[in-house]
Amino acid sequence: MTEWDGKGLVSTAWLEAHLGDPDLRVFDATVHLLPATPGPYRVESGRADYENAHIPGAAFLDLAHDFSDHKSSLGFTMPAVEDFATACGKAGIGPKTRVVVYSAQSPMWATRFWWMLHACGFDNAAVLDGGFGKWQAEGRPSEAGTHSYSPETLSLSAQPGAWADKDDVLAAIDDGAVCTINALSPSLHDGTSKTNYGRKGHIKGSRNVPYASLLKEDGSYRDDEELRSFYEAVGAFEKPRAICYCGGGISATMNALALTRLGHPSVAVYDGSMSEWTRDPDLPMETGA
Repeated sequence: MTEWDGKGLVSTAWLEAHLGDPDLRVFDATVHLLPATPGPYRVESGRADYENAHIPGAAFLDLAHDFSDHKSSLGFTMPAVEDFATACGKAGIGPKTRVVVYSAQSPMWATRFWWMLHACGFDNAAVLDGGFGKWQAEGRPSEAGTHSYSPETLSLSAQPGAWADKDDVLAAIDDGAVCTINALSPSLHDGTSKTNYGRKGHIKGSRNVPYASLLKEDGSYRDDEELRSFYEAVGAFEKPRAICYCGGGISATMNALALTRLGHPSVAVYDGSMSEWTRDPDLPMETGA
């Protein structure tokens, strides 16, 4: 993976070689989820980490504040497309720019922003494979402080089928043409975890491909062949549509990127995920593998 291949990932080597490209926009999208009571977590911006050290020239994206629908009772909900396009334009994303987004620790925040762009028809974007952790481990340059890009004007259009709501997920339970995939850990999926999103277990009939299992030790995605084996094991490629979910629509985008990269014809993210599903006791769940 040395070139811009349009499949959602770029290498650290590629990015370092292209940092000076005038059309390139690099963004740090780090968010921290910290343990909390009541749980399962509280949100903390990664801005302080960004200001301490980031890839040269990178700007910061505040996903929780600037790129979420604050009218929603759920965290990190996708805003209206027009509002999202306006926020992207203010950040410096225009119709002719290329975007690379990364995060520290888990890549889920970078894949979340990548999916939001993808769901609006903007496909000239990629996630830095391995994120800032791999970048630093390889001894590549970083800088402190802040950076911003000149504002742009951007128009976007919602792409049909990129998002699923709870009615879509409910209908998928008895639909043999849909594979619903849970990105959460095995213990959250089977209900043995001490924490949960209000009810133990997983959406009835869904299969588990934990987001952490998609990564190598250096934080980069596993090879395509190995990724494909994970999804073939749960029958995702036997069905024409896949719906990915997690706790709040974040780590699910790691599965969504992988499936899209592998060529699955129809991938959606359930934006409300367990945070919404568990609120309604009539929506079916189950425990066990």
